[in-house]
Amino acid sequence: MKLNAIFKEWVDRYFSDEEAVILLVVLILGFAVVIWLGRMLAPFFTALVFAFLLQGAVNWLGRRGLPHLPSVIFVFLGFIGLVLAMAFIVMPLIWDQMVNLVQETPRMFASGQMLLDDLQASYPNLITPDQIQGWIAMAGREVTQLGQRALTLSLASLGSIMAVIIYLVLVPILVFFMLKDSQRLIDFTLSLLPQKRTLMSRVWNEMDDQIANYIRGKFIEIIIVGSVAFVTFVMFGLPYSALLALLVGLSVLVPYIGAAVATLPVAAVAGFHFGISDQFVYVLVAYAIIQALDGNVLVPILFSEAVNLHPVSIIVAVLFFGGIWGFWGIFFAIPLATLLKALVQAWPRSIRVHGERQTVEALAEE
Repeated sequence: MKLNAIFKEWVDRYFSDEEAVILLVVLILGFAVVIWLGRMLAPFFTALVFAFLLQGAVNWLGRRGLPHLPSVIFVFLGFIGLVLAMAFIVMPLIWDQMVNLVQETPRMFASGQMLLDDLQASYPNLITPDQIQGWIAMAGREVTQLGQRALTLSLASLGSIMAVIIYLVLVPILVFFMLKDSQRLIDFTLSLLPQKRTLMSRVWNEMDDQIANYIRGKFIEIIIVGSVAFVTFVMFGLPYSALLALLVGLSVLVPYIGAAVATLPVAAVAGFHFGISDQFVYVLVAYAIIQALDGNVLVPILFSEAVNLHPVSIIVAVLFFGGIWGFWGIFFAIPLATLLKALVQAWPRSIRVHGERQTVEALAEE
């Protein structure tokens, strides 16, 4: 009985407000649609993300006197140009470097084995031949599994050509109409919600600017960090510069962890190419400078709305949402964690005063 009373008190405290119950139902339905229909509606969600990113540019042109439709057409043509540049310039370069890296793997593996032999000869008391054989066997298994994954991916990609074509056709069409009819779509969505939505409006107003700032800023950060890393690696003559620059650019998606993970392939390729030399040290120093400038200069400039989350909360959000939705889960982990925090802070709470339920906010105002 005591457990039932505690549960009833908890429900009365957090769900006595009608709007809170409606918002909870809307959130559950939204997450259910994304989880169970996400794969089917993936082109729609992808177009929604791009339209959300481009809406800021459309609004900026509109504030400067350009009519809505020409603004949409201008921004949409810029978006199509960027997609074509990625498809015909950047992606072929990255693919060629990935193929070369796979072909170069046996030589790099042999160089690593020679390095281990040299270390064992220099430090026979620290590194034993059995340890070296164990490391080599483990590396061989990893290389074999990597090759199997690459083969599986290549065979699977043969059957996904139609899916790629669907994305290339559907996503731009959806982006154009989402930008063109954005107000009509917003009005239609609002018409499906209850008329009384003060709590929803409060949460959305708190999150709108912050999410928009984060998503647009993160895309800009990926492009800037990846471009600077590419130019830097090319200047040092580092092989696979485009592939490594893409990895470094995407590493900014995962705070704290991404930079450390991206360091390993950069250091490995530089070590195999230059050896343990001054050039190797210069590459690592340049990479460290890029990461330092990103964290201390670029991020404060891009993200004017600070995401006030504890590092542990960010890491847990990345692990949780990334495990559910993969790449997009990692990308939206911080906005989703911020949304949950805003919900917790804005959620109405009530306590019993003189036999009547009153919200905590109302008591604070009194």
